[in-house]
Amino acid sequence: MVFLPLGLTILSYLVGSCVLGQLDAPPSESEWLSPPPEASVTSRNTTYYNPILPGFYPDPSCIFLPSYDNTFFCVSSSFNAIPGIPIHASKDLRNWKLVGHVLNRKEQLPRLAETNRSTSGIWAATLRYHEKKKTFYVITTLVNDHLPQSDSSRWDNIFFQSKDLYSPTAWSEATHFTFEGYDPDLYFEGGKMYLTAAHAWQVDPGIYQTQIDLDTGKIGDWKLIWEGTGGMAPEGPHIYKKDGWYYLLAAEGGTGLQHMVTIARSKNIDGPFESNPANPVLTNANTTSYFQTIGHADLFQDGSGNWWSVALSTRAGPQYLNFPMVRETVLTPVTWKRGQWPIFSKVEGTMSGWAMPREDRSIRGAGQFVDDGDEIYLSFFDSNGNLPAHFTYWRYPIADYFTRGTGNTLRLRPSSNNLTALNGNYAGPTGIALISRRQSHTLFTYSVDVEWEASKQGEEIGVSAFLTQNHHIDLGVVMLPDSGGKLAPHFRYRGASYIPMPEPIVTPVPAEWNLSSEDSKAKLKLRLEIKASNMTHYAFSAGPVSSESLTKTIAVISNEGVSWGFTGVLLGVYSTSNGGEGNSEAYVSRWRYLPQGQYRD
Repeated sequence: MVFLPLGLTILSYLVGSCVLGQLDAPPSESEWLSPPPEASVTSRNTTYYNPILPGFYPDPSCIFLPSYDNTFFCVSSSFNAIPGIPIHASKDLRNWKLVGHVLNRKEQLPRLAETNRSTSGIWAATLRYHEKKKTFYVITTLVNDHLPQSDSSRWDNIFFQSKDLYSPTAWSEATHFTFEGYDPDLYFEGGKMYLTAAHAWQVDPGIYQTQIDLDTGKIGDWKLIWEGTGGMAPEGPHIYKKDGWYYLLAAEGGTGLQHMVTIARSKNIDGPFESNPANPVLTNANTTSYFQTIGHADLFQDGSGNWWSVALSTRAGPQYLNFPMVRETVLTPVTWKRGQWPIFSKVEGTMSGWAMPREDRSIRGAGQFVDDGDEIYLSFFDSNGNLPAHFTYWRYPIADYFTRGTGNTLRLRPSSNNLTALNGNYAGPTGIALISRRQSHTLFTYSVDVEWEASKQGEEIGVSAFLTQNHHIDLGVVMLPDSGGKLAPHFRYRGASYIPMPEPIVTPVPAEWNLSSEDSKAKLKLRLEIKASNMTHYAFSAGPVSSESLTKTIAVISNEGVSWGFTGVLLGVYSTSNGGEGNSEAYVSRWRYLPQGQYRD
């Protein structure tokens, strides 16, 4: 896709799509659950709020399963974040709980450790459930985004399968298949399994289809079935059958301000497909809406037969400058009368839609609800030695960096790499020592209490608003020479981005905060904090744990530098030697994420 990052330079990138699920053998036309013929979205209302999955949850793919206690399931793309391909569940379409991750072990996909570029990794994933096989399938693409689109090794198309969506170990290792493109979709009918995907648009734009054997990964011959409406980069395909028609939903226009949803239909699954005269059927392009970049929309029905669509969107407004959560998941009701084209409601922050199921938060799984905050004090590890399910790493973590410390603290050992690592795109086998969670609110306060002793130049402990290795804003405590040449702890703000950032700010840690009695050594018990008190800036602060009133604000920095690309800001704590000899450990005793507001208009 093509997007306009930060209003500066047009960059050509691609991104995967989102696709929804259906049963393995489609019901007959009379069996499809549909709204009453004259029903409209406003005939019976429920008020709800977008985004339903706030923060770094792009390219949603969702299904509804009555056989799983009337539960909705959604997966999202994850790029280089690990655990990868998060799975959320809901029984009421309003309360969404993290119930697992498809990609949760290195042996499932070792190549993810070697991706080179922050826009590489796992692009859009499609979730499907095969009723007869009682099997979940997730199909996606591992993209090597540093390679040209014409290089077939850029595209590593894969799928995973599981009999138990809730069990991490039940998800298989990746099965690979060959296609010069991305955004694969699955559709099951009459014992056949159809695979539809987007060809590399800079080479040969269009939507292609074949059949696949999901036991072996063997595929047939590919056929071009639709070229889109003429918009840039036709992608994100998925197939549905309704009233004797096969409907092909797609995204066009790139994943920036011109993003849109288009649809076509045919009496045959492999075409020819006729375009809807009303295309695009969903977009906020060329509007003043706060919700921009809407695309990669998918359709599913609830238990009452009402149609819904999920899509990605960016809360940026047409200015497209301040959007650190980047691409999020939104929900909109759809009116789809028999034999007619679906009509999508406009995406807004406050929505009026079909009557939703009653509120129900009784959902399996150890994860948290997506709107929850964190209040962790000396309780990082559960009885099985696991950290909270929503904690996130950048690529596969080095286990030795994140271990249990005294009193159930979180012990961080430093990586030699800092957060930019080797070149802002690759981290090598030693990785980066960053542990984080997603920013999921416009306004929040994130803080950690750390205990740290250091004596080597370059040793650093800090907190970061981290988007990618080449886009992050950090507040570190780092050992540097003072004006007299002695090593001493200093606060240091610095940022990395493709846009100009303020120069680093370096200031000594007040001497009375240093508990060490020895020269050139640090012994600190500090609270490090990142606060978003408006939609445009982060405030980075620090102070002694025992005296909150002494907290100092070190820097207030615009979030433009991390409003970019495909992912979304992670808030976390890191440790690094900055390539030096230091190996001092840090101990995190308290971790807090306090939600304080969500902007929707």
